[in-house]
Amino acid sequence: MAEVSAADVQRLRQASGAGMMDAKRALVETGGDFEQALELLKVKGLAKAAKRAEREASEGAIGSYVHYQSDRPVTGVLVQLTCETDFVAKNADFRLTADDIAMHIAWADPRWTRREDADPTVVEEQRDLFARQAKEEGKPDEVIPRIVEGRMQSFYEDNVLYDQTFVNNQKFEGTIEQMVQQLGMRMGENIGVKGFARLAIGEQGVK
Repeated sequence: MAEVSAADVQRLRQASGAGMMDAKRALVETGGDFEQALELLKVKGLAKAAKRAEREASEGAIGSYVHYQSDRPVTGVLVQLTCETDFVAKNADFRLTADDIAMHIAWADPRWTRREDADPTVVEEQRDLFARQAKEEGKPDEVIPRIVEGRMQSFYEDNVLYDQTFVNNQKFEGTIEQMVQQLGMRMGENIGVKGFARLAIGEQGVK
């Protein structure tokens, strides 16, 4: 059996969001290889997340953020982060994550929460635009579909909350979806962003 130090376990916990025993077991199973243990936890975490997603999330918290600094317009955000139990809804880490996501929305200005929430007409228009651009650039017909998919990935990263990289990478490195998934792993519940509203001075309406 590989020797697993407390420092290794702690490092893996921080990187994966997994519990102490899960992190230790993953290191033991992979012979102490950190990268393999991290990948193992990701696979297991995604499997558990898929099962949790079937459970009803009728509790939660409203995260909020208001940006007052002079470099940008005054911007306010409310975001609904849902969970399964009132116990988790009152958890300080859960509420802090809701506020962090609200802060991210204020800066990143996403249009939709998930890809499936995107307006199908807008998505189709973007695909057509990218295809025309690639053709005008002289790209061969056979590679245009791959080019379109690559540019659509960038489009989603710009406009879909779950696809966006969290703006404060010193606090969390990864996408908003990964942040929510890791919180769900730590809490053992089905957690997700139900919706958000963003309002900025000088802009019309609420997004």
